[in-house]
Amino acid sequence: MTTTRPEHDLLGTRPVPTDAYWGIHTLRATENFPITGTPISAYPHLIDALAAVKEAAALANEELGLLAPPKAAAIVAACREIRSGKLHDQFVVDVIQGGAGTSTNMNANEVVANRALELLGHAKGEYQHLHPNEDVNLGQSTNDVYPTAVKVATVFAVRGLLKAMAVLQDAFARKAVEFRDVLKMGRTQLQDAVPMTLGQEFSTFAVMIEEDRGRLAEAVELIHEINLGATAIGTGLNAPAGYAEAARRHLAAITGLPLVTAANLVEATQDCGAFVQMSGVLKRIAVKLSKSCNDLRLLSSGPRAGLGEINLPPVQAGSSIMPGKVNPVIPEVVNQVAFEVIGNDVAITMAAEAGQLQLNAFEPIILHSLSESITHLERACVTLAERCVHGITANTDRLRATVENSIGLVTALNPHIGYTAATDIAKEALATGRGVAELVLEKGLLPADRLAALLRPEVLAGSTTLLEDAPKVLEEAPKAQY
Repeated sequence: MTTTRPEHDLLGTRPVPTDAYWGIHTLRATENFPITGTPISAYPHLIDALAAVKEAAALANEELGLLAPPKAAAIVAACREIRSGKLHDQFVVDVIQGGAGTSTNMNANEVVANRALELLGHAKGEYQHLHPNEDVNLGQSTNDVYPTAVKVATVFAVRGLLKAMAVLQDAFARKAVEFRDVLKMGRTQLQDAVPMTLGQEFSTFAVMIEEDRGRLAEAVELIHEINLGATAIGTGLNAPAGYAEAARRHLAAITGLPLVTAANLVEATQDCGAFVQMSGVLKRIAVKLSKSCNDLRLLSSGPRAGLGEINLPPVQAGSSIMPGKVNPVIPEVVNQVAFEVIGNDVAITMAAEAGQLQLNAFEPIILHSLSESITHLERACVTLAERCVHGITANTDRLRATVENSIGLVTALNPHIGYTAATDIAKEALATGRGVAELVLEKGLLPADRLAALLRPEVLAGSTTLLEDAPKVLEEAPKAQY
């Protein structure tokens, strides 16, 4: 049988498992919020950030003479253990919770306090020697600890996403170079347009990722502004003069981040605008990534009854009933991640809007939604690069044939044979199903060598720049790291 220790709070006394580092506040939270089944320990960046905030606060309080050095040393040691990966399993409250994150903050306070007590030679729960609220939470409130930790966690999570996006950008850029002289038809509104190269098509995928990496790097800069030291509503009540700056300085040193204290802490404590902007950029990434996956699925459709212009690498059997069927499952899963991110953006928008007066009580759902969006996008980018893009091949002959048989080819020949002749060729090609090039030669509108020169990829697709820049594209793509 599990042995217990008694712990007391505002509502009374409850038994807590003796070996648990969390306490009565965490116990009540686990009972009150059986929502997702996902504990905050599923977000290691958040746990590390909470420990960093508690460590910074202890150092600031010791520096200001508010916390005895032995207590400060024990708290700092406990926080560093947590940041090294220990005790993460003790962070058990559900990620979605009422109370503006109070349960998360108290879970951290209790774990840090009980580990610090052990380091001081005391038993868990002997809070008369070192208290979760009076010592670990000294000079703090959930309302400045929680949003600060969420921002620090978000910065580190975004770094991972930026690197994953660079991996995908590199994969598309390499395919752009590989396919730089593969001629094909471009399409607008799913109808034949004018010729281009498959390399140009893939280069656009790379450029879109590159642009979004830039927007994400800009958005994360706003997340470096914190409200630590604001305490309950931004007035700094119960935090001594100099505490906010000392805590910020120590937290910046611990995390290695250029953190800044908000100019107006009352505003910063209630404003979730930086999270809304970050979510908007994540939605932008998701939308464009999903569009690229739509294109990959369309271009590879068939393989015989669809476009069939490219081949996605087969990664699994596609059907339990149709033998030989292979589906574009990697682009499909990325599409679904994009749908999730777009939905998360709505949740973050509503949560930010729902804040009232001096506090937003809904930051837990903002944390949950942001974390899921960032983490899933990161995994999706790497999966798409490694399990799909790297192995894409081109059906070169089919692509060339579509160009030669497309009515769109006549647009490229229009300046050389005249608009009237081009119109007649287009009408006859449509009526007979014959190729434009074949009819041009038959009617003697251009000599064979001239026609061949005009049908070169760099002429049809205007791809001279791409051909010249191809080595540069390949050289620079792997450097696209954050």
